[in-house]
Amino acid sequence: MPIIFGVDPGIATTGYGIIDEKEGKISSLAHGCISTKPGDQSRRLAILHQELQELLYTFQPSCIAVEQLYFSKNTTTALIVSEARGVILLTAALLSIPVFEYTPKQVKLAVTGSGSADKYQMQNMVARILQLDSVPKPDDAADGLAIALCHIQMHRGKMNND
Repeated sequence: MPIIFGVDPGIATTGYGIIDEKEGKISSLAHGCISTKPGDQSRRLAILHQELQELLYTFQPSCIAVEQLYFSKNTTTALIVSEARGVILLTAALLSIPVFEYTPKQVKLAVTGSGSADKYQMQNMVARILQLDSVPKPDDAADGLAIALCHIQMHRGKMNND
C-alpha cells in the first residue's frame, strides 16, 4: 500500500500523520502539526493551505484520510473547523489526491477495536502499532496517525471482502 496522509482538521492546530506500509509492515514516516495564530481567518486558512501543500509535495501520498466533522455543542467551533476541512479537501483536489473520510468512531474502532476508546487508549495503540518509543505528541499529531491507520485497516477490510 502506498503512503497514507492522515489529517485531524483544526484551525489553530491541524494534526497530521504520514504512514507507509511495505510487505505488511506499517511505519511512520512523519507526524506533526500545522499551527496558526489567532487573527485574520482568511490568513489562517491560507497558511493551512500552504503548509499542507508543502507536506503533500514532499511526501507524495497516494491518498489523504481525514476525520469527518463531529460536534455536539459548540456550533461556532464546528463552523470554523469545517472551513479548515474545506481547505484540506480543496488542497487535495487541486493536487488530484483522493480523499477518504472517517468518523471518530470508525477511527477508534479500527485502531483499538472499540468505537468508544478514550484518547489515552488511542494514543497508546498508535504508538504500539507503529512501534514508536513513545506516544506521538502533540495529541493532534497522534490523531493524524490514527486516522491514517484507520484508512489502512478499512482498506484491508475492503480488499478482504472483494
